[in-house]
Amino acid sequence: MGRPDHACGGPDGAAQATNDPDWTQELWSSVRCAAVLLVLLLLVDRGTGRLALWRAALWLALAGLLFVVLYPARVSAGGNWLASRRLVREHRVRTDLLVSVRYLDTISQRLLLRDALGGRVEIDPEVLVRNPQLWFRLEEGARRAADDGSLLCGVTALRCISRRVNQETARAVFKASGLE
Repeated sequence: MGRPDHACGGPDGAAQATNDPDWTQELWSSVRCAAVLLVLLLLVDRGTGRLALWRAALWLALAGLLFVVLYPARVSAGGNWLASRRLVREHRVRTDLLVSVRYLDTISQRLLLRDALGGRVEIDPEVLVRNPQLWFRLEEGARRAADDGSLLCGVTALRCISRRVNQETARAVFKASGLE
């Protein structure tokens, strides 16, 4: 039996979490990359006749390290919060208490969110572009923070992402309707 609507934070279900549906696919890609590296290293060792237990353990450790590096962050959002969970820790911010949103354009693009309670989350903006529901949760809270005056820095970054989300959504609608 399901929970009643009021158990989820109200009749509209505002407290229900929205997750990134592509996370599982990214996780399996990480597993495949690590497995392919392990198999290739073991095959090379076997082909050269140098395969030994200590070398196999070394290659296993190297493949494990690759998996840890490639492990994707699991992004989820709910009523006034956004969280990013990595392998060991989860970082969470209150979106209605955001004080800054920064767009970091380094080797990989990142969105850095900080709230008034000291919470800090760093996510890939592509996750928001691919998932309009996650974006909607973030935008709803950020709009509330801007209206309250707590969002001091980052309105421009949010506008840029909003534009990208709207473009991708429109593109998906056109493609689904055959108008592309």
